[in-house]
Amino acid sequence: MVEGLTVRALTPETWDAFAALAERHNGVWGGCWCTWFHTPHNEKTFDASSNREVKQRLVEAGRAHAALVFDGSRAVGWLEYGTPSELPNIYHRKEYEAGLERLPDYRLTCFFTDRNYRRQGVSAVALSGALSLITAAGGGLIEAYPQDTGGKKITASFLYNGTRTLFEQAGFTYQRPKGKNHCVMTKTL
Repeated sequence: MVEGLTVRALTPETWDAFAALAERHNGVWGGCWCTWFHTPHNEKTFDASSNREVKQRLVEAGRAHAALVFDGSRAVGWLEYGTPSELPNIYHRKEYEAGLERLPDYRLTCFFTDRNYRRQGVSAVALSGALSLITAAGGGLIEAYPQDTGGKKITASFLYNGTRTLFEQAGFTYQRPKGKNHCVMTKTL
């Protein structure tokens, strides 16, 4: 684990650090800028500069949340979180809705770690930070959709939702499968 990492909320004041991390990685996953879970498919442009503008507008409006992990003044990872109205898109929606008993207060949707910091515990730091930020905002039912790896080693690029093991270690409870390799896990704070 990398020593000395800190977590700060994604805000207009931390935007430049977030943007620098995204830009070091070509806008993240082909220019997504971590907007996929925010915008309906018909509003997507699939253009990195447009997605950057969308994300910045959402941050400035207080409608995009993330726990940013810092090594000194350099952002090295994040975990996006928000209410279902902020993050309406999820994969395998029909299957998800078929098993839904109630909407969560918060969703944890997307991790990203700088390529030079992967497999060093940054995701665990981001998850802990997000839970602290959510608690400070009043808490509630939190839902995550991690990869259920079954103990197999998976390429990091497929772990944008984290792993079931990571969430179990943070006290989340398995609820049900979702899609081929993901599941729904919850925790109440």
